[in-house]
Amino acid sequence: MRCLKKTMGVIRYYSLANGFLTGNYRSSSKVSVIVERSTVMRAPSQRKVQQKADTRQRILEAAGALFREHGIDGVGVDAVMHAAGLTHGGFYLHFASKDALVAEVAEASLARAAARWDRISREPDREAALARIVGSYLDPAHVAAVAQGCMLTTLGPEVARRAGSREGITAAMRTMLDALARCLPGRRQRAMTALSTMVGAVVLARIADDPELANEFLAFAAAEVASSSPHAVEPDTH
Repeated sequence: MRCLKKTMGVIRYYSLANGFLTGNYRSSSKVSVIVERSTVMRAPSQRKVQQKADTRQRILEAAGALFREHGIDGVGVDAVMHAAGLTHGGFYLHFASKDALVAEVAEASLARAAARWDRISREPDREAALARIVGSYLDPAHVAAVAQGCMLTTLGPEVARRAGSREGITAAMRTMLDALARCLPGRRQRAMTALSTMVGAVVLARIADDPELANEFLAFAAAEVASSSPHAVEPDTH
């Protein structure tokens, strides 16, 4: 709050900063009292809003990692809040239920990946863009990083049983398909095949108890998607 107050021909300017009143002074003979609303007074409220948003994000990140690693049904609200460094009681200040949390985690996680694909697919060199998308997704490091991996390969079947989570995920999948199709002009069918191949390869590579077999899944999937590129060299069959 700012207050300009005339006292003995002097205007005193008050402001609230860090909880303390500070004042500046200047002479005037025209203004008696002026009180106006200031963003300074709203600062405490803004901080609270930001703190709540930060806390919500901590919960989402903790839940995302735990859900991927242990499964949705294998993780309770207590575990999520503990991982976020918070108490159980605060959960319902941010989410109406665990299902609401699951829906938001799934949507936000896949939306980030979809946005990255979309950004890469708009680069001038579409062949290089496709290689970046495919190479990153089918990287053995991605397969090993279960807690940070694509939610389609970790939570897909569980989320499929929760109808409330599908809408946001479907939108993200469409963005991913559009990104692949942009790298494969006029080949939307190949884009759908590519996404299916990539997701399936990561799932199978994680299941396989044989590292060599797991790497084969990834390598052959990468080769299959690359062969869909308009710049791919046709294999010599003679």
